[in-house]
Amino acid sequence: MNNKTCRKYLISGKVQGVWYRVSTKKEAEARGITGWARNLEDGRVEVFAYGYPDDLISLHHWLLKGPELAQVDLCLVEEVSYHPHEGFTVR
Repeated sequence: MNNKTCRKYLISGKVQGVWYRVSTKKEAEARGITGWARNLEDGRVEVFAYGYPDDLISLHHWLLKGPELAQVDLCLVEEVSYHPHEGFTVR
């Protein structure tokens, strides 16, 4: 049985120019999560992630902190419909 789910995260704070997307890719791949991360024009980072609930919870905890140079102020999360995606990419 496949109980994978999809979630979209919107992360605010000092999250651009601090290796947030590349670090998210590494963290997602370590958990077997597919999807992508991209910078938004308003300074936030958007992450789309597909994986098992426990792995997504683990990623969410990491997203709240981010890489060493980041300062996360807010991480919003919502369940979204699945859109097939191979691997995890930085956009």
